[in-house]
Amino acid sequence: MSDLWQGINKIEYVGNKGDVKSGLGFQYYNPEEVILGKKMKDWLRFSVAYWHTFDQRLVDPFGDGTAIRPFDGKYSDPMDLALAKVDYAFEFYQKLGVNFLAFHDRDLAPEGDTLRETNKNLDKVVDKIVEYQKDTGMKVLWNTSSLFTNPRFVSGAATSPYADIYAYSAAQLKHSLEIGKRVGSENYVFWGGREGYESLWNTDMKREQEHIAKFFHMAKDYANEIGFDAQMLLEPKPKEPTTHQYDFDAATTIAS
Repeated sequence: MSDLWQGINKIEYVGNKGDVKSGLGFQYYNPEEVILGKKMKDWLRFSVAYWHTFDQRLVDPFGDGTAIRPFDGKYSDPMDLALAKVDYAFEFYQKLGVNFLAFHDRDLAPEGDTLRETNKNLDKVVDKIVEYQKDTGMKVLWNTSSLFTNPRFVSGAATSPYADIYAYSAAQLKHSLEIGKRVGSENYVFWGGREGYESLWNTDMKREQEHIAKFFHMAKDYANEIGFDAQMLLEPKPKEPTTHQYDFDAATTIAS
């Protein structure tokens, strides 16, 4: 295990009576308490999202990130850092007492010069996660593919006007689905962070919507082919980041 959380024991339920400010403790969340026939931990299936907790640098449009984490600067090799984060993360999960984690593929490992190299980096980290899962019983609530962060996706992924980017996106998604099966992910999420447009002058709505619909169907077909039976989720978000998103709301995503 890591040395990152020394001095912090597993956080327990302490109730909301008496002196509850003397240390870390849950005042209301008692995972073993039975409510309406189910334990609270089964009603409230908390997961820790890898990107938000271990990767996000707290950037905004006007400056660099301000997040300073204890493991910053300890590792010169990005892969050494990626593998060490797994140790930090699983100790965090156990001390927090959660049963689920969640991640985008690019949260876990750095990209290489080629997709093949990137997949190799990712597989090394996932190997370590799977071993931890065997030892701890941790499950994956959802995983997904980051088809929005890299500049290659500036004009979309499944709606990109460039055939090579569409093909790259499909290949990245294919490997992400395979990883979902390996870790036993219960859900697979699609968030079209770059699937949208700013102006009708530079888009073809009918064609692009047909492309993203085909993308979803291919993903589901491949998941069925490899026996990955996770629930497929589409995540609507209006105006994030483009003015007109193809996954704007429930109606538009269902129509896809």
